[in-house]
Amino acid sequence: MAEKELINVVFIGHVDHGKSTTVGRLLYDGGALSEQEYRKLEEEAKSRGKGTFVFAYVMDNLKEERERGVTIDVSYKKFEAQKHMFTIIDAPGHRDFVKNMITGTSQADVAVLVVAAKEGIQPQTKEHAFLAQVMGIKQIVVAMNKMDEVNYDEAKFKDMKDQVIKLLTGVGYKADNIKVVPISAWRGDNVVKKTENMKWYTGKPLLDTLDDLTAPPSPVDKPLRLPLQDVYNIKGVGAIPVGRIETGTMKPGDKVVVMPSGKTGEVKSVEEHHTQLQVAKPGNNVGFSIRGLSAEDMARGDVVGHTTNPPTVAKSFVAQIVVLNHPTAIPVGYTPVFHIHTSQMSMTLTELRKRMDPKTGATVEENPKFLKTGDAAIVKIVPMKPVCLEKFSEFPQMGRFAIRDMGQTVAAGVVLEVEKA
Repeated sequence: MAEKELINVVFIGHVDHGKSTTVGRLLYDGGALSEQEYRKLEEEAKSRGKGTFVFAYVMDNLKEERERGVTIDVSYKKFEAQKHMFTIIDAPGHRDFVKNMITGTSQADVAVLVVAAKEGIQPQTKEHAFLAQVMGIKQIVVAMNKMDEVNYDEAKFKDMKDQVIKLLTGVGYKADNIKVVPISAWRGDNVVKKTENMKWYTGKPLLDTLDDLTAPPSPVDKPLRLPLQDVYNIKGVGAIPVGRIETGTMKPGDKVVVMPSGKTGEVKSVEEHHTQLQVAKPGNNVGFSIRGLSAEDMARGDVVGHTTNPPTVAKSFVAQIVVLNHPTAIPVGYTPVFHIHTSQMSMTLTELRKRMDPKTGATVEENPKFLKTGDAAIVKIVPMKPVCLEKFSEFPQMGRFAIRDMGQTVAAGVVLEVEKA
């Protein structure tokens, strides 16, 4: 039996439109969540007087989130369908948590945009759709949720579907790449099982729609790139760096280098979910130990690669960005915080080379004085100190970033060229 290909799915959309509930329903009806786990969650939800939140609890496993009823961190859950293995990345929709959403989106192959049928398109729906496009997610599926709140009305669905397709084609998605599925996550209509409540809908339920997509080619043949999310110091064991393999493979005995410091060592062991791995591949979230390196030699945002092909360290880079949301204007010399893979660092826009039409990519103005919301642009960026990143065309996973300022995401972009440090 050949191993099923993996598809990483991120759930995006406005807060309260039912992302976590959709994920929970998918896992429960899809058999990835046992009756026992489900009952336990149901009890907990009821005890807090939030019965309808039961599915959301599946993913929101941080205590603080349960109490606030919002999704804070990105959580992962694996499950199997007929044709594919899926990793579900449940990205927060809550405003303060956009940076986590970006971490999630930058790892996804497919986005499921959850839109509530009654409320329709909200500001965040637009922002998330736009981000998904800029972050290079080619495939998008729309889950038109809460159809029970509009009495499963076909006309309402069609109206909303037209609006969402208009929004998505507006940000650059191709109409024939967009699938729209009417669901009720809370009642279980059309998530995994076909429903009697929407006989007018002739398409497949959400799970089968996702399963029909094509998995991207695994970047297993590329050089190793493993951005560190954290480094734990474990008594009697030593330093255990943790991160997700974006490209390439890692196995015990490998000679590796941690960049930007350039410190080297040998991989002693690699494990995922307490299981020792002989070979760790892209998509594996691993903890590992390196002979010859201590916790002081590594930090979040560093990138591990093989000594034969070390991760690229940038002195400066040229990028294409889209300004999502800036209250005034972005001038030359602007120095916000960049989020790229697991790294967060202040960087300066030293040149604004050209302003483009975000839909067509055509140049509108050479060397503009400033950029404002809605503009796409080619810019030169200089990090405050050396940082690991790669050209988007070569390592998409290592070449996308978000720009944060004043508590919000002001822009997102991809790396076009790198001047090495």
